[in-house]
Amino acid sequence: MPKTQNRAVMTWLFIFAFVVAFLVVFGGFVRLTRSGLSIVEWNPINGTIPPMGNHEWEAEFAKYQQTPEYILINQGMTLEEYKFIFYIEWFHRLVARLAGLFYAIPVFYFLFKKAIPFKEFGIYFVMGMLFIGQAFMGWFMVASGLESRPSVSHFRLTAHLLLALTLFALALWTALGHRFGFPNSARPVKWSLASKLALWSTAVLIIQIAYGGMTAGLKAGHVSDTWPLMFGKWIPPNLFASWAALLETPQTIVFIHRWFAWLGIILVPLVYFIVKKQNYPADILNGLKWLTGVVALQITLGVLTILSYVNIVIALLHQANAILLFGLAVYFIHRFRALDQKTA
Repeated sequence: MPKTQNRAVMTWLFIFAFVVAFLVVFGGFVRLTRSGLSIVEWNPINGTIPPMGNHEWEAEFAKYQQTPEYILINQGMTLEEYKFIFYIEWFHRLVARLAGLFYAIPVFYFLFKKAIPFKEFGIYFVMGMLFIGQAFMGWFMVASGLESRPSVSHFRLTAHLLLALTLFALALWTALGHRFGFPNSARPVKWSLASKLALWSTAVLIIQIAYGGMTAGLKAGHVSDTWPLMFGKWIPPNLFASWAALLETPQTIVFIHRWFAWLGIILVPLVYFIVKKQNYPADILNGLKWLTGVVALQITLGVLTILSYVNIVIALLHQANAILLFGLAVYFIHRFRALDQKTA
């Protein structure tokens, strides 16, 4: 872990984490508008400029017309309709390119100015590799929807999402280190009960987000628009007929995603109760109150997403709030570990 704190580096990392979060939410918009398969080639350099003139647009449209999505779903789409989904995906890729520059230029500038000492560059290098890996996974995901079916692999979509959130968490964790101080890795400190519960809560959240990614990839949110019942039952039959159903069957996946979230309602107040008993700082207590509210809002937005049959605005708010919740989880683990070190 780094040791050198720097306010400018901290500000850059907070903004970079926000940019990554924006990309995740905009990726959700791309998926919900069925725009992600509109560009059938990955051209990191040439793809920066959209088609110019009618001839280039016709050529791009002709490529799209060979895809399963056009053949099975969008047959008869006009060129103007195609331009709409093309520009959504093009903008998504453009923002991702700009985010890459927003990472690369400052990190090398800070390295050159020694605001980031070279011996502490490791964690920033990992961020760069994560960004590149996430970009490759994005194309690997898109490619899965250009072969034989009009949708991407839900496994690849979930991997793409989790890589992005890992990058978000690492940037946020390092920024918090610049803000509150980095832990002394030479002096291992025992995890307090609050730290452990925060970590377990984050693990629950990651599983829930992974199931959210698979729900999105399989469009399992459209399976049922009733809540709390599915198909008129609390537990529909044959949900758990096999282990494979846990990862492949839309009804099973969305059922788990619906109910696993309620663990958060149990764990977060439990953390608050423990923190209150052990006289943690007031800002931690107040923050946990806000966290409880964000968890309640997340479940509410999830229910509304179901009842609205995946209304795009509500679904995006649900996704954005999940990232906020994840960011708060990272924040609390960092704060609890810092306090563990101080009181050790």
